[in-house]
Amino acid sequence: MKSGMVEKEGFAALVLRLRSEGISDLDLLTAVEQTPRSQFVPAPLAEDAYSSRTVPIDCGSFMEGADLAVRLLHRLQVKPGHRVLEIGTGSGFTAAVIARIAERVLTVERYRTLVAAAQNRMDALGLRNVVVRQADGGNGMPGEGTFDRIFVTAAFPSLPRFYAEQLTHGGSMVAPLMDGEACMMVRLTKTGSRFEREDLFPVPFLPIIPHIAAAL
Repeated sequence: MKSGMVEKEGFAALVLRLRSEGISDLDLLTAVEQTPRSQFVPAPLAEDAYSSRTVPIDCGSFMEGADLAVRLLHRLQVKPGHRVLEIGTGSGFTAAVIARIAERVLTVERYRTLVAAAQNRMDALGLRNVVVRQADGGNGMPGEGTFDRIFVTAAFPSLPRFYAEQLTHGGSMVAPLMDGEACMMVRLTKTGSRFEREDLFPVPFLPIIPHIAAAL
């Protein structure tokens, strides 16, 4: 079967699963459809691109299953005109999807191998509104201004106030927090000087690692 047909069938199956969960955001699903997920997974695992299974990538990292990735982006609620910060580029898939909706995306990753691969994918897709940077995502991004949305896929041990302070008024952050042995995805929404917390669902993300990687 040709790769284009595999891509279409994989996306169609994903959409059916998402709709059963009540996710039918046309802008988001269109952005996912325009971002061929098979280009972001290792070639030997292309058949798993649209599955709900976790896919290993370089540097001991992984990309979450397609269902979870879209569920998280659905909760992030990115809109046209938004400036978005992503901590944990990984393969670059979620940054690429966000870039099709938002005005600008800054995505940071500690591994230069993953940064280079993600940048190549952005270039191949013609996405010019994404900045991929190797940086330490553990302590905020001072000097980058504020963001309408912040998306994190590495777990903090406690509420990351330094990131919450980089949100615009009315902005929100979707990030995993460690709760003992469990990891819970939460959404923080900034209203004035207050932050409203909403617990979403358990996620399989690992604790955030400080500093950029020296070797990879």
